[in-house]
Amino acid sequence: MKFIQLHKQALKSSAFISLLLILIVILTTTFFKIDFNYLYFSILLFFLFISVYFVFKIHTQKFIYGLLKKMNKLTPFEDEFSLHENPLETDFELFLKKFQNFAQTKHLEIEKLHNIDGFRREFLGNVSHELKTPIFTAQGYLLTLLDDDFKDKTLRKKYLERANKSIDRLNFIVKDLDMISKLESNELGLNIKSFNLIELIQGVFDLLEMKAKKRDVELSFNKNYDIPILVNGDIKRIEQVIINLLVNSIKYGSINGKTTVSIEPYIHQKILVKISDNGEGIKEIHIPRLFERFYRVDQSRSREQGGSGLGLSIVKHIVEAHNETILVKSEYGKGSEFSFTLKKVE
Repeated sequence: MKFIQLHKQALKSSAFISLLLILIVILTTTFFKIDFNYLYFSILLFFLFISVYFVFKIHTQKFIYGLLKKMNKLTPFEDEFSLHENPLETDFELFLKKFQNFAQTKHLEIEKLHNIDGFRREFLGNVSHELKTPIFTAQGYLLTLLDDDFKDKTLRKKYLERANKSIDRLNFIVKDLDMISKLESNELGLNIKSFNLIELIQGVFDLLEMKAKKRDVELSFNKNYDIPILVNGDIKRIEQVIINLLVNSIKYGSINGKTTVSIEPYIHQKILVKISDNGEGIKEIHIPRLFERFYRVDQSRSREQGGSGLGLSIVKHIVEAHNETILVKSEYGKGSEFSFTLKKVE
């Protein structure tokens, strides 16, 4: 629809005013029985019709065009849509549609910024909480040890060990935050090469054997993999992904439970690595936020188990740095399954 179509509305308005005037004249002359020269009246009516038409059209056109010019200054359309110098050539319906799309896009962007700001505040609060806990704990023990009246050597050693444990936790948090920062800014370059995934997973099983035994958790493959499975990736980073997922499974799975690793074919020459357990599982409400930094399903239990609270976030960043996908499925009361894709070497 273009400005030239305004003449339709102008014609309607002119016709309406003219008909209204005719009706008033007819009623007036009839009621008062006045002689009236209809020829002169018809000529006058014609000029009135033309005048109303042009006045309505020109003023409406200028009004709408002025509004659109103001809107156009505020709207940097990507396709450089602009108003024509001649208003009659401007498709203002298309312009309004583009403006509506622009406004909707900006509305979504504002909502996204609000969400980001909320995540930022929450993240800063979490960082503050996670850092101050080990700092205050270590500080408390050290201040006690600095007391001149403190003479118990056995208790001194115990307090020093606890202070050291708090410093270790603080160190884990700082190191993990540094790694996430480098992954997000692509500063942590990946050394991509082919390696035997089965051999890597078995090495992680051996590494975590003592940790698993403490909770009587069995680590195993779902079947015997006699033939090596070669994949492309940064072996150190993929090892860290597997370690983090297995450690989580050991920590939060059931005592006397079982954690199983399976490898299955996936689409587009990829394989899917699955790590599943028969633990208590995760409630559906928590799943969308599992990979957020410092997000904990069970705050008290998570801190009892230790760790930086960044394990799953690191896993997600490493997997996505490989341009791969990480997935999670869980049914509360039955267990959880974390899986990620890797490119297979043919």
